[in-house]
Amino acid sequence: TKWRLIAAPPRLEPPRPLAQRMLPEFVDALGGGVFAIDTGFTRPRFDAAYLIVQDGRAAFVDSGTNFSVPRLLTALDAVGIARDAVDWVIPTHVHLDHAGGVGLLMQSLDNACVLVHERGVRHMVDPRALFEGALAVYGAQEMQRSYGELQPIDANRVRATHEGMVVELAGRPLRFADTPGHARHHHCIWDEHTRGWFTGDTFGLSYREYDTAGGAWITPTTTPVQFEPDSLRQSIDRLVARDPQCMYLTHYSRVRDIPRLASLLHEQINALVALAEPLRGHPARHRALCEQLRAFYRAQLSRHGVADVEAGVQALALDTELNAQGLEVWLDRVRRG
Repeated sequence: TKWRLIAAPPRLEPPRPLAQRMLPEFVDALGGGVFAIDTGFTRPRFDAAYLIVQDGRAAFVDSGTNFSVPRLLTALDAVGIARDAVDWVIPTHVHLDHAGGVGLLMQSLDNACVLVHERGVRHMVDPRALFEGALAVYGAQEMQRSYGELQPIDANRVRATHEGMVVELAGRPLRFADTPGHARHHHCIWDEHTRGWFTGDTFGLSYREYDTAGGAWITPTTTPVQFEPDSLRQSIDRLVARDPQCMYLTHYSRVRDIPRLASLLHEQINALVALAEPLRGHPARHRALCEQLRAFYRAQLSRHGVADVEAGVQALALDTELNAQGLEVWLDRVRRG
């Protein structure tokens, strides 16, 4: 009898627990099945998308731009989630640093549905008007460099959200709140599992390089074209009223110490309104607003104990420009009354 040596089958290692997997440097595991993904937009740790994982199913909150999509798909692979296991893609609003990549991302997620504020549905289905609006703000060169061509989404894969709406991710409820003030097409998402809000831009901007012994620093954003201070104050109060343990900010990542940060946001909204109103009829209004904002941020960062204040002000250059534009739009709208 002849015998053949048959190689033993390769030993199959069981899947490693999520906590033991090596994550890319642009993905942070925050606990509770929540991962922050640095989208790579503008500079490191400036713009986040979130991946929520529950019992083998997943949802994305915000997407970054078209150029962020490879990072989001890499994050899925890193945590061991198949692309057809993504149920929801949820832009907090349709500004391009939050939703510019949604159309392209959906081309890789066959089973996913987009959940967007009812005012944003048309922009996801046909993004031409959204692109033209951003083009007017940023210019053609910047649009191509930073955002790329926006991709439409089949209307059958887009659902409008409304106040109080709840969807489930493998039994994990996600509740929507209508939160205008930064944009009228803005909603926030409450995750009861972590007692946290995914806040988009409603709860301001808090970059990690400004963290000090005093904690996080935060500032509101008045990006054009729908800054409304009264509505923003009310939206912030609604979020805080649920007694959250944390806020998941798009700019950037998770913050705690919510009552202090909410108080600081209210203080700064009032300060920005007071700063802008005297400049309503200024002959060089935009330049004056930028100068005033830089002085405002310089004072804020100094008070917070940031080590290199001038570097901090410089890092806020894009926010300064966009906030000045947004304040101008608001001043003109208030004047028309």
